[in-house]
Amino acid sequence: MHAVWGGGHPRRVIEAEPTPSPDPSPQAVPAGAFRALDASYRALAAVVAPLEDEDSWQPTACTGWTVRDLLFHCLTDCQRGLVALHTPATGPADRDAVTYWSDWRPGTEGAADDRRLARVGAGMFPHFHHLRGLYLETAAATLNAAAATDPGLLVSTQGHTLTAGDLMRTLAVEATVHHFDLVAPLPQAPRASSPGLACVRATLDGLLGRPLPLDWSDEHYARAATGRLPLTDAEKRALGPDAVSFPLFG
Repeated sequence: MHAVWGGGHPRRVIEAEPTPSPDPSPQAVPAGAFRALDASYRALAAVVAPLEDEDSWQPTACTGWTVRDLLFHCLTDCQRGLVALHTPATGPADRDAVTYWSDWRPGTEGAADDRRLARVGAGMFPHFHHLRGLYLETAAATLNAAAATDPGLLVSTQGHTLTAGDLMRTLAVEATVHHFDLVAPLPQAPRASSPGLACVRATLDGLLGRPLPLDWSDEHYARAATGRLPLTDAEKRALGPDAVSFPLFG
């Protein structure tokens, strides 16, 4: 574990290096949901932990965001997960791991507000290592909470109700997609995790309504389906009527 100092006391944060995952009981979390979240958070931590202040000013694949802006956004997503895992809700669920993303389409007013919020929020950290440390410890806390949560528990997040297992999948998808964004200026950085990539593909196939009929890599699918890469004319022809659905979320 890395210790981050603040307020006179060392704080425990997620390790960047691959380590054994928390050992939840068989009843605690479904292997797929927690495994994807654990792997995607650890992979992203491996990118974040060695970053220094000069790295934090590099542009990312998210338009208008530097590394520090994107990291602040990832921090708020960890916080969202941590809060949701401690916010039981009454049913029925109105979202699952796929339909959760139906509210997050690019080009909306909410998306523009989110970009501005990240710029302002990241600017509140004059020293990058404070933001880096807060992200790492919050991600670790979110994993600890997820490992101890019944996957069938209904929780509330962003005005919707879904199971804790589905919440974990949304967090894994967010972390994995932003992993690609973050490493754009960092060619030597560790790659995204296989469980996280599988979770992204399953989510995108669910939004598309069928398995992707093209031989795309996981990374290309994730970037094209979230608006990071424009579809080529050949891809539009191959997708047929489904092309108008792209991007599936942003």
